[in-house]
Amino acid sequence: MSNSQRRGFLAAVTLAIPLVVAGPPAASAAEKPKIEVSGGVTQPVFSYKDAIREHVRVQSSVDSDGDGKKDLVRVDIIRPKESGSGLKVPVIMQESPYYDEPGVGFENERKKYDANGNVTKFPMYYDNYFVPRGYAFVSVDMIGTRLSEGCPTTYGASDVLGGKAVVDWLNGRATAYDDKGDPVKASWTTGRTGMIGHSFEGALGAGVAGTGVQGLETIVNIAGYTSGYETARANGTLTWFKGLQEWQAKRVDLDPDEKCAAVHQRLSEGADDATGNYNAYWHERNYRTGPISKARNIRASVFSVMGMQDRNVVGSQYSEWWAKLPRNVQRKTWVTQYGHLDPFWARREVWLNTLHQWFDHELMGVSNDILRQPRVDVQLGPDRWITQADWPARTGTTTLRPQQDGSLDRKPSTGTGSYLDTAQTEIAMATDPGATNPNRLAFLTPPLKNAMRLSGTPSVSLKVKLDKPTANLGVLLVDYGQDTRINYRERGATSAEGLKIIGGEDCVGQSTADDDGCYLRAADNTATSGLNVVTRGILDAQNHKSLSRQTPLTPGKSYQITWKMLPQDYEFKAGHRLGLVLTGANDDTNLDETGTGSGTDVEPGTGAKVTVDLAGTSISLPLVNGTSIK
Repeated sequence: MSNSQRRGFLAAVTLAIPLVVAGPPAASAAEKPKIEVSGGVTQPVFSYKDAIREHVRVQSSVDSDGDGKKDLVRVDIIRPKESGSGLKVPVIMQESPYYDEPGVGFENERKKYDANGNVTKFPMYYDNYFVPRGYAFVSVDMIGTRLSEGCPTTYGASDVLGGKAVVDWLNGRATAYDDKGDPVKASWTTGRTGMIGHSFEGALGAGVAGTGVQGLETIVNIAGYTSGYETARANGTLTWFKGLQEWQAKRVDLDPDEKCAAVHQRLSEGADDATGNYNAYWHERNYRTGPISKARNIRASVFSVMGMQDRNVVGSQYSEWWAKLPRNVQRKTWVTQYGHLDPFWARREVWLNTLHQWFDHELMGVSNDILRQPRVDVQLGPDRWITQADWPARTGTTTLRPQQDGSLDRKPSTGTGSYLDTAQTEIAMATDPGATNPNRLAFLTPPLKNAMRLSGTPSVSLKVKLDKPTANLGVLLVDYGQDTRINYRERGATSAEGLKIIGGEDCVGQSTADDDGCYLRAADNTATSGLNVVTRGILDAQNHKSLSRQTPLTPGKSYQITWKMLPQDYEFKAGHRLGLVLTGANDDTNLDETGTGSGTDVEPGTGAKVTVDLAGTSISLPLVNGTSIK
């Protein structure tokens, strides 16, 4: 939501109900300052208004702009006044490239500064809520953005290593300077640091944690990518517009373009939009198994949130990374039916209570029951949440096969079908599955006798012939049945990613004249319809052997091609039917600068005729408690 949209909503706000009433008592001068804990959580006994505000520049290990000097990273700090007189406090840290453009959070907030250059307004609620409870909040301008030196590299090594340098400084292993150039030590902190953020910010937390840096005790990764490749590609197909990498770097850096022109050229060339292949450029931006950051190196505990209908940071960004975390890493997760969303806007009170307990346990060492609670919260629909021990749930694999008569079931199949690789929207592909459509094949199960839940990552195997060297092979898994569901598709002035603004505000934590800590309320945005695209998969056929190289197909020759679809956790209700739709290029994944499916020049479709051998074609579904499909 833009600032102008927010002002419009605020004009209509007549009531603001605080979630937290924070009025710290005056401490006796003789009392030694200390953190207060009650009921398993820290209490807001420190004054936000009187907190120390300062800033430093931390010496990084990189020279991203090639000027012969190591980049200095701007760090803005707010901490309890008592931390200046003996109290040592842990740190909650947000590293972001978005403090200039487009702003941070659903309300696109930006920093405000006083005459001394110290921040008087920090975006988001982390400072308002946690500083009164005895935490420092550290806001880091990612290298090349806002007041940090260097050039942003769109998920590259320097983006990550700038944040690592700040964690090192908080633990006495790096140098920082004040405005006079004098060294500054972080003598006020325990060094125990937790990183939190949404999208790019969450990704930076995952990236920094993957370096194995000591002192980073926990990360809260909210819809953060873990593979730069999968932000712009899907198995060799382009899912964002060409030039995304350079565009993103320019977007978050308001300095003149010429300062980082050489970096921009390297980004454009390295991304290799011409092929969509995985290469060394993308490997550097792989936080699962890359050269800078590896999931296996993570020491920090992990609290991860993923919207399974996120079209920006797709579900595999979460599931593939989650599966690679070391077994001894403490972890917690929320899996939702929203899009690219921070749960602060969706489930605010539960989120704040959970996050509060998590940081208290991981950074303060408070004895509470956060790790004895179920590890996973799963959203199955509007206002419907369940908990379970891990994700995905325990499942068995059920394999379904398309039949010549248009049905979908377990029995062996025969016959063939064909369609043309043309770009279509998902709704166009899925609508009226019984009608003849030259651009897709559709198959349906009988109505389900009982509800059925999918949890995990489906896979699809197609036996195909092409009349051209390649085609976009697209697959949709569709829920056919009238129902009211999260409307993740709608994007408007008052709704996005499955939420809608409902008026009023919640004030969380303490406030000042510049930083009120108050945020608009939102609720589930729902729509009633007869179908829902549950998950999807797409692959450039010439990448069927490898994402790193193309192997054109021989026209007329049969190929067995198998790949993973995007993960999901979803309940199909009794009476509904599962649909398998085979098609070509997916217009909904051809994203433009706004993040919507309107970048139609990205993958327009090859026009190839795809002939499908039904006997060699199937979809495998990870289903909870078996299946009611006969």
